[in-house]
Amino acid sequence: MDTLSYKTISANKATVKKEWVVVDATGQSLGRISSKVAKLLRGKYKPDFTPHVDCGDNVIIINADKVVLTGKKWTDRIYLSYTGYPGGQRKTTPEELFKKGSDRLFRKAIKGMLPKNRLGDHILSNLHVYDGAEHKHEAQQPRFIDIKLLR
Repeated sequence: MDTLSYKTISANKATVKKEWVVVDATGQSLGRISSKVAKLLRGKYKPDFTPHVDCGDNVIIINADKVVLTGKKWTDRIYLSYTGYPGGQRKTTPEELFKKGSDRLFRKAIKGMLPKNRLGDHILSNLHVYDGAEHKHEAQQPRFIDIKLLR
């Protein structure tokens, strides 16, 4: 029996194989699609996942303007931020974020599901969100995946 076969292999920046993936958000719930995209960005669906390395894929979300929020979440959910000054607490709703751009709503939802450190900030830069069905990353030859099939 060879004991070297039991060695744990950790991925690093040189050995990671990053792909480009397209996800369609038409009719999808914001939270459900965001959690699966966060796992794709982090690399948790890969067998060589390493927590301290960016081993996730580059994700392109198309048709982001057709995302669904159930109930009264468009108006009743509140996102709080603080400017740092006294009385500087600001409130926004998903509806206000969506008017500024649907990418802001997706980034807000997905950022909360990523690590709160420099790695999380770097992983979030691998996310590309577009309102229509067209995107400008055709040169990377992204593959289309059905997000409903992922767990």
